[in-house]
Amino acid sequence: MTQEERLDFLLCYLLAERKEYANVRVPDAVSEKRRLLRSLMNVRPPSPAGEDFLNVQDAYLREQLAEKGGTKLDGLAPVQPGLYLWQGDITTLAVDAIVNAANSRLLGCFVPCHSCIDNAVHTCAGVQLRLECARIMAGQKKEEPAGRAKITKAYNLPCHYVLHTVGPVICGAVTKTHREKLASCYRSCLELAAQSGLHSVAFCCISTGEFPFPNEPAAQVAIRTVREWQRKNPGKIEVIFNVFKNIDYEIYNCLLR
Repeated sequence: MTQEERLDFLLCYLLAERKEYANVRVPDAVSEKRRLLRSLMNVRPPSPAGEDFLNVQDAYLREQLAEKGGTKLDGLAPVQPGLYLWQGDITTLAVDAIVNAANSRLLGCFVPCHSCIDNAVHTCAGVQLRLECARIMAGQKKEEPAGRAKITKAYNLPCHYVLHTVGPVICGAVTKTHREKLASCYRSCLELAAQSGLHSVAFCCISTGEFPFPNEPAAQVAIRTVREWQRKNPGKIEVIFNVFKNIDYEIYNCLLR
């Protein structure tokens, strides 16, 4: 199959899953087809998919990754021993684990083509990730509280695992409790990574997007917490601070130098 043939197959499969999609027209432009596929994957509930779908989806997503290009840890220069700063798409990082800033349902973002990291991670991993998260949450039988972490496979991402953590939601001024919850996110991810035998973790800027924790205070908490953990656990885990926005790169670059 060519990549466009895979795209057409996936669209036909997902549109056939639900009666309400009967009148949805597949667009002609490849860019619009890709947007429709992402939307359908975003809104799809956590349910098993057929082996034929998964095989084609996996091939499609891996080809997409090859087109974007991946980044390996050994291609980065540390800013301090065991600490890295990298600006780019976290879904292209080939490390042991990346951190996903999740919501309390832990099922990914259901808003079609939303710009949050949760949406991007689930889109690039494939539909298997939401299903695994749903199984975790079914066993837990309650929403995920802020400051903890869960681990899943990464499926079609270049990393090996995804660490999911729910950051604090800011409404008004940042409080001591908000800072403590955010610090707990970083500690919980590192502890779970260490327990799982991982040696490299890439953190996104937890809570600074949809949960609007101010960028600089969030970075201060992140760097302080990671440094403290590494001091207590020397040589265990290398940490990459992954930023996407220029403002976050400037903040981290200043704080880490």
